Amino acid sequence: MFFPLAFLSGVTGAFFKALSITMGSALVISYLFTAFAVPILAHLIIDFDKWQDPASVPDGKDGFGHLHRALLDRLFRKPWLILAGVLPLLVLGWVAYTHVGTGFMPAMDEGGFVIDYRTEPGTSLAETNRELLQIEDIIKATPDVRTFSRRTGLGLGGDFSEPNTGDFFVRLKPAGARRPIEEVMASIRKKIKRDVPGVDVELAQLMEDLIGDLTGVPQPIDIKLFAADPSKLVPEANKVAAAIGEIPGVVEIRNGVTLAGDSLAMHIDPAAAALEGVDPAQITDAVTAYLNGSVATEIPETLKQVGVRVWLPPDMKRRESQLAALPIRAPDGHLFPLGRVAAFTVNAGQPEIDRDNLQRTVAVTARIEGRDLGSTITDVKKALQHLHLGASGFTYELGGLYKQQQIAFAGLAKVFVAALVAEFILLLFLYEAFWLPVIILGSSLLSTTAVFTGLWISNVELNITAMMGMTMIVGISTEMAIFYVSEYTELAGKMPRREALLEAARNRLRPILMTSLAAILTLLPLAFALGQGAAMQQPLAIAIIAGLLLQLPLVLLAMPVLIGLTLPKPSS
Repeated sequence: MFFPLAFLSGVTGAFFKALSITMGSALVISYLFTAFAVPILAHLIIDFDKWQDPASVPDGKDGFGHLHRALLDRLFRKPWLILAGVLPLLVLGWVAYTHVGTGFMPAMDEGGFVIDYRTEPGTSLAETNRELLQIEDIIKATPDVRTFSRRTGLGLGGDFSEPNTGDFFVRLKPAGARRPIEEVMASIRKKIKRDVPGVDVELAQLMEDLIGDLTGVPQPIDIKLFAADPSKLVPEANKVAAAIGEIPGVVEIRNGVTLAGDSLAMHIDPAAAALEGVDPAQITDAVTAYLNGSVATEIPETLKQVGVRVWLPPDMKRRESQLAALPIRAPDGHLFPLGRVAAFTVNAGQPEIDRDNLQRTVAVTARIEGRDLGSTITDVKKALQHLHLGASGFTYELGGLYKQQQIAFAGLAKVFVAALVAEFILLLFLYEAFWLPVIILGSSLLSTTAVFTGLWISNVELNITAMMGMTMIVGISTEMAIFYVSEYTELAGKMPRREALLEAARNRLRPILMTSLAAILTLLPLAFALGQGAAMQQPLAIAIIAGLLLQLPLVLLAMPVLIGLTLPKPSS
């Protein structure tokens, strides 16, 4: 089960490669210890002349074993009772599947968060600092905050930014002495929006922010708009931002338009240029060389040619208002000012140009508060359908953490299928039969319905950690089934097969119960998120515990009856 996980890539691979290697190594060591060390230790410590196996107690004196035998006898007489029990489980699993929330990373309280801020484009460093001092007062007035730091013009990862951007890192007090981190973040966000309206902020916990920076998609919602006419992108982006702003739980909405400053457009009069003996292309080349320089020669390097550009130093260049006086030399040698053949207009507030696969794009982004990722994206898709973007000549794609979630789920689904195939092949070689592997894997797959039910009841999202737990429960369930089926195949050579089914269930009752209870008790602290960082593995623990609780009756009660149905009827 763990072998395919080693081949995962991306964020999921970074999280689970180490886990797969650790679990695989632990299982190998456990096997070696059980096969070679346990028998020696048992021989040295246990006095087998006095010790009695609890499983050897007669059924009449073993209440639990007697109840198990009575239930098994009744199911053998009325196999349809298994179907009556399985159908409600399937229905409950389907209802839980349609209602359980989905996410990317487990929700956890990291004890701190990041506030990414952006003031209005063109804001001076002094004005940015004045507004940030107001945010600092809000943070200081929050009783849950222990300490904080601020970067201006610099990102958390050390990257340089513009003077109107930066971030705060806020460290909270210990968990018992403050509100939950989501409540603190929501409170600070509302106060900043109310008291410092000139600053746009995004709040995220540290791990989410770092993963977003690494993947280049820090927001859960990222709608990339494409259009054949780039001039229509900005108005449509504003419409999309307004539409998703009406969705409950969607906060920190940005239309994706970042103003870079003003542009200066030059309009050449062809008739005036002809009177001077030049054409517009010659004038454009002259102005371009003046502003940007020109490549005079190239220096060869190992893999490329490096151009050498000759240009004027900045102190010799004219300002935009003086470009009209720039002298242009005509082919006959006379000079004339640029303003004689060209006019200039200033276009204020030009946005930055972003491209994806060589296409102009604008990305509308937002974060989610108080909702799961899956249901929110469903509402976003409905809102986009109502805008009829395709009919307007626009196309869009969903990116952000939602896209990373889909990539991760697809990778884990491939791992799940690969593990099932590998287990089926292993069981075929082990038992040299077809129906035994089918019954074993069928019961293991049925236990996954309990995973959705457990997550739904505990109000925990289905995320990459829960998917990992669902993959693991199939392997654990198969292991439990092998305990029983191997005992049955050994006894089948000594007694009638139907008696072997009952005897194997009786012999394996206590070992299967003990191993299952040991796993459940071990995972309970994680399931209740007890301890620092336990919330990261909480969905995995809930998935495994829920699967084990269902697999126990499947192996001890349903599997013997199902195997019995595949046997030939005894001759009369």
